[in-house]
Amino acid sequence: MTDTATGSGTEVEPGPTRRGREVRARARRTRVQTWLPELERNIPWVDLLTAEQVQTIHDASMDILEEVGIDFRCDEAAASWAATGAKVDGHRVRIDREHLMDLIGTAPSSYTMTARNPERTVTVGDGKQIFTPSYGAPYVLGLDGVRRPGTIEDFRNFTKLNHLSAALHMSGGVVCEPMDIAVPRRHLHMTQSLLRYSDKPFMGAVTSKERAEDSLHMAGIVFGQDEVRETTVMTCLANGNTPLVWDQTMLDSVRVFAGANQATLFSPFVLGGASTPASTVGAVIQVNIEALTGVAFSQLVRAGAPALYGQWLSTVSMKTGAPQAGTPEICHMNMLTAQMARHYRLPSRCSGSCTSSKIVDAQAGYEAARNMYGVLMAGTNFVLSTTGYLESAMCQSYAKWVLDNEQLEMMYRLNSGPSFDDLDEVLATMREVPPGGHFLGTAHTLANFQAAFSMPEMMNSDNYEQWLADGALSAEERAVARCRRMLDEYEEPALSDDVAAELDDFVARREAELPDTVR
Repeated sequence: MTDTATGSGTEVEPGPTRRGREVRARARRTRVQTWLPELERNIPWVDLLTAEQVQTIHDASMDILEEVGIDFRCDEAAASWAATGAKVDGHRVRIDREHLMDLIGTAPSSYTMTARNPERTVTVGDGKQIFTPSYGAPYVLGLDGVRRPGTIEDFRNFTKLNHLSAALHMSGGVVCEPMDIAVPRRHLHMTQSLLRYSDKPFMGAVTSKERAEDSLHMAGIVFGQDEVRETTVMTCLANGNTPLVWDQTMLDSVRVFAGANQATLFSPFVLGGASTPASTVGAVIQVNIEALTGVAFSQLVRAGAPALYGQWLSTVSMKTGAPQAGTPEICHMNMLTAQMARHYRLPSRCSGSCTSSKIVDAQAGYEAARNMYGVLMAGTNFVLSTTGYLESAMCQSYAKWVLDNEQLEMMYRLNSGPSFDDLDEVLATMREVPPGGHFLGTAHTLANFQAAFSMPEMMNSDNYEQWLADGALSAEERAVARCRRMLDEYEEPALSDDVAAELDDFVARREAELPDTVR
């Protein structure tokens, strides 16, 4: 475990009469931060479905798959299904339920992502949870409060923040879209940044077969070309086109990554009421078909390749057609899909601190907290989009990243459950303090006050006068100051000069080979 000292407070300078008190307060708030391993839950998850309801969803899914089928819009993928005995008509594939379950049974119930720093290696599945950054936003809400297209500098900044986070278990994937780099070359700079600015596991590019192959080769530069074709170092995202379509772009990437034993998040992109029936259970049945068939395809590519039962879920406003976040139905869907994944003994994925809000306001806080709490109760193993998420994934916010990141640490603590480890000392202290006394000065309190209860730095609990004297800062203003400090204090993890030079050379060579525009 690596320890790093981190502080809190604001950048507002205290007045002369308060300087000593502020120094002491800063010293109290300075703490040693440890990297948190994957979360091993010590509180139960919520199973909303009865055994009969689980069977109902399974049977309905299998009926539709056998009767209606699902499109695999890739000649090679359709041919693979036909070779195994599935009914294939063009790209329409109908799979017998026993055949599908045989394939699902070869996928592991958990897998390990190996990081270039072994202390950041994590296991996903079998009751464990990991938290990972947001994905894919083309816009950024900057430290100056201005919304603008993302840049490669933003991408690197968020990768650095993700590296510094105690509670995030990956450096990320498309942590924001660097719009200042041409699309055909963008993946090179993103993958290079993820490998250079963090030593946590990462996500590869999936927007074409060639980009997936580039990501795999760049990982091989760091881990070894032979090693990276056997050892799982990344988890990649494959979005299904709901309803009932897997397209060639995603399937090509699955063949690259699953073929090299890299993990894939099979995640139907669901807009409840638009791309699914206007029904919570109906949406889950559709997700079930799409996620299971994606996992099964990965097992056609390579039996035993890590694969996750995933989803990205949003309901749609029936007034405007816009995606919504933080609704009770999304929490229900997250719980139901996680339970179905456990039924099939597959690791699961969903999204975390999501919001439709355009700014860091009460809506953003309410929706993100409600989503994350539902996710924790669901027991999902791989939680994507836990930091900075705004505008239904269209925007990534620096200030919200800081606020969400602190919430993750508290969510981690919530799911770790209460500890009975020091109960003997606690009871001895209770015998020392008479009725009507207090515990502030006892040896047990003095030894444990910093660790006994969560002490969030971004959530201000001072009285009004103290808050006013400290500058009357909002949570967003405190988060902006904290973010600037984190980026100033960031130190790049060690990467050998030879490896860094080889990455640079590969990026330069591939840039020269690739066009400026998509053809």
